[in-house]
Amino acid sequence: MSAEFSDGAAGNGKNVKRTLELLAPAKNLSCGLAAIDHGADAVYIGGPQFSARIAAANSLTDIEKLVTVAHRFRARVYVALNTIFDDRELALAARFAWQLREIGVDALIIQDMGLLECHLPPIPLHASTQTNNRTVEKVQFLEKVGFRQVVLARELSLAQIRAIRAATTTTLEFFVHGALCVSYSGQCYMSEVMAGRSANRGECAQFCRHQYTLRDGRGAILLRDRHLLSLKDLDLSAHLTELVAAGIDSFKIEGRLKDEAYVKNVTAFYRQALDKLIDADAGLQAASSGRCSFSFTPDTAKSFNRGKTDYFLVKKRNTPGALDSPKSTGQELGRVIQTGKGFLVLATSEVVNNGDGLCFLGPEGRLVGIKTNRVENGRIHLKDALVVPMGTLVHRNADTAFAKQLARSEQCRTLAVWIELSETADGLLMTVRDEDGLVSKTLLKAEKEMARQGGTVGAMAEKQLKKSGGTLFSVEAVEVHLLPGSFYSAAIFNELRRQGLEEHLAKRLEGYRCEQAEPAINDYPWPADEVSYLDNIANRKALDFYQRHGVEGGNKSVLKAKDIADCILMTCKYCLRAQLRMCPKMTGNVPAIVEPLVLVDNTGEYQLGFDCDSCEMTVRKRHR
Repeated sequence: MSAEFSDGAAGNGKNVKRTLELLAPAKNLSCGLAAIDHGADAVYIGGPQFSARIAAANSLTDIEKLVTVAHRFRARVYVALNTIFDDRELALAARFAWQLREIGVDALIIQDMGLLECHLPPIPLHASTQTNNRTVEKVQFLEKVGFRQVVLARELSLAQIRAIRAATTTTLEFFVHGALCVSYSGQCYMSEVMAGRSANRGECAQFCRHQYTLRDGRGAILLRDRHLLSLKDLDLSAHLTELVAAGIDSFKIEGRLKDEAYVKNVTAFYRQALDKLIDADAGLQAASSGRCSFSFTPDTAKSFNRGKTDYFLVKKRNTPGALDSPKSTGQELGRVIQTGKGFLVLATSEVVNNGDGLCFLGPEGRLVGIKTNRVENGRIHLKDALVVPMGTLVHRNADTAFAKQLARSEQCRTLAVWIELSETADGLLMTVRDEDGLVSKTLLKAEKEMARQGGTVGAMAEKQLKKSGGTLFSVEAVEVHLLPGSFYSAAIFNELRRQGLEEHLAKRLEGYRCEQAEPAINDYPWPADEVSYLDNIANRKALDFYQRHGVEGGNKSVLKAKDIADCILMTCKYCLRAQLRMCPKMTGNVPAIVEPLVLVDNTGEYQLGFDCDSCEMTVRKRHR
C-alpha cells in the first residue's frame, strides 16, 4: 500500500473571503473535545498553571490530545497564560510557552507585558481582555508591539468597536455570551486588597456576587441585602450581524469553569447562528472545516444563566444587574395558575418532567429552588410540601430531558469528502478529496476476479465506500471506474475505505501548519506618560517593557493595588444609580439622595463614586 498527498487549499478561493471564528471555552479535555465536536473554530483552555481561571488547570498531555483533534478540522487551540507574574514565575512561564509551541498550540493568551521581554517561541500572542482593551489607542499599541489578536473589553458599544476596527488591522475578538465581570477586566482589585486573592492571578473571590446593603450619606438604608454588584449574563446572539459589520472577527463564549453540557449547548447554538450568516453571505467563511448536525435543538436559556443582557453594546445607559440572586435562573416557564400544598399548575407551553429543578423569587426577594417529584395531567407535584403563591413566575434551571439529550450528543461534526475508485495493474486506487481541496491517494493490492453477473460490482463498490460511520468523514459522492468484467469482494472495498480514510486523516494532520509569529521588538510609544497599579506590573521585565516604550521612571514597589492608599477597587461601566433609576440622565430628574452612597457587607464598607461624564462608577474601601 502507498499514498500520495497534495494540498489543494491554496486554489479553493477561501483566502479571498472574510473569516469568522467561533471561540469556545474548555475547562478540561472533555469540554474541549465537546467544543470542537459541536462546531468551535477554536478553543481556549488553561494550562497546568498561570491561567486566570486557577480552578481550570490542564496537563500538557491533555492539551496535546485536544490539539490533535482540533487540527483535524483546522480548528485551533489557544492556551491562556493570562495572569501577572513575579520575577521567578515569569521565567517559568517563558519556558512553558516553548513547551506549548512544541505540542502544537496555536496561540497564547497573555496579560503580562513582561513576557514580551522574554525569549519566546515564534507563536502568535493574543492580548487578554485582562489588559483592559477599550480604547483605539490601546488596541493600536497592542497591534504595534506584536499582538495578532486582541480581546476587546466587554463594555464596548458598536460605535466604539467600529472606531477600533477603522484604526487597526489586528484580529478583533469579542465576548458574545456568558458571565460578566462588574468591573472592567483587569481593573478589579477588591479580591486582592480585601481577601489577599488577586483576580489578576486567577484567584478572584467574587465580591461582585456578595449581598450588600445600600446606605446614603446620612446612614439611611435604601436597600437591604441585595446582590447590588451582580450582573446578568451576556447574550449577544441577536446582534451577531451588527458585530460582523462592526468588524469583530472572533466571537467568544465565556465559560472556562462551565461543564460539558453547557459547552455543547452554547457552542452548538452559536455555530448554527454564525453558519446562518455565513451561508447567506458569499464573502464570509468559517475559520475551520466541517459541518455540524445536532440531535437536539440548542437553546441557551436551558444552560446556566442569570438572565440575559446585551450590556452596553447598543445602549449607553443600561440596567444589566441581577440584584435578586447570583445563581442560575435558567429558562422562564410561566406563572402559577393553580396551587396547593406540594403542587402547582403553570401557564406554560413547555413540558415539565420528573426530576426537573424549578425556581422562583420568594416573598423576601430570595431565589427559592424546588424539585419536581412527578407530573400528572399538567399538575406538577413537588418534592417538598410548600405552597407557591398564585401568579408567581417560575423558571426551570435543571431540565432533565434536555440534559439527557446533551449527554448523548456526540460525533456531531463531519468533514465532507469525495471518493474516486479506479483500477491499477496491482489492485485498486482510492482517491479522496476533502472540502478543503486536500487530496490523498491510497493503493490496495488486490486480486481481481471475474464477475459472475455484469454491472453489479460498481454499485457494490459505491455502497461500501460510502460507509464512513465511526469516522469524522461524510462521503458526499463516490465515482467508480472499474473495468468491465472486474469483480472484488465487499471485504476488499471495506478495507480500502478504512485504510484510505485513515491515511487521509493522518495526512491532514501532517499537512497542518501552525502560524509562525516572531516577536515585534520596537519602541512604539505607550499611549500615556506614566504607568500605575492599574497596569498590573508585578515583575522587573514588565517595567522594562513600559520604559522601552517611553514611560519615564516607575517604581515596581508602588505598582500594586494593595500598596496604594485609598486605591480604586473597581472601575465599572455598570452604574448602580442607573440600575436603580436614580440617574438624572435617564429620568430627567435629580434624585433626592444624600451622597456618598455606601455598600455594606460583612467584609466592610465601600464608597461609590460616579463619573457622569464618562458614565462610570468606582468602588473604594471606606475608612471612617
